[in-house]
Amino acid sequence: MTDLMRYAAELEGAGSARRHPPVEKWDPPYCGELNLVIRRDGVWVHEGSPIGRAALVRLFSTVLRREGGRYFLVTPVEKLGVVVEDAPFLAVLMRVEGAGTSQRLTFTTNVGDEATAGPGHELVVRPNPAGESAPYIHIRAGLWAKVARPVYYDLVALGEPRDCEGGVRFGVYSLGVFFPLGSATDAQLFG
Repeated sequence: MTDLMRYAAELEGAGSARRHPPVEKWDPPYCGELNLVIRRDGVWVHEGSPIGRAALVRLFSTVLRREGGRYFLVTPVEKLGVVVEDAPFLAVLMRVEGAGTSQRLTFTTNVGDEATAGPGHELVVRPNPAGESAPYIHIRAGLWAKVARPVYYDLVALGEPRDCEGGVRFGVYSLGVFFPLGSATDAQLFG
């Protein structure tokens, strides 16, 4: 943990919390498990206590990497396993620009990352660990954000039915791409 903490302090001191280091290029040795859990509600918990410094969570999020079904905090010299209960991030805000098929839906996560739904940043509905269907947006390099419930309601308000392969689907457009949220029958539930 000392190398990871030293690296976080260097990043924080350099004011680079928004940059993402090239973790995909680093190949450090696996150094064990870190007692860190990213809970379903987006809270990062270390040794049983929530991490209270938002800046530290943002910094750690920049060195998070997914390999297969596992998550790791990675520096140039160490790789430590962490537990992610659902998705590592929550999409807590959505900015809408334009309308119809040309609208842009940009999501902001609880750690300050932004992603505009479209090619490379898919918006999908899939079961969460509780077995309920939930929307997720791809943020970067295999890391996803679960769309928070209030943002999901805003998303549904923008939805419209569209004829798709397999029937009429209810969904939204962003950057000219249609993202299904459910069947047209599901959409009737939202009135």
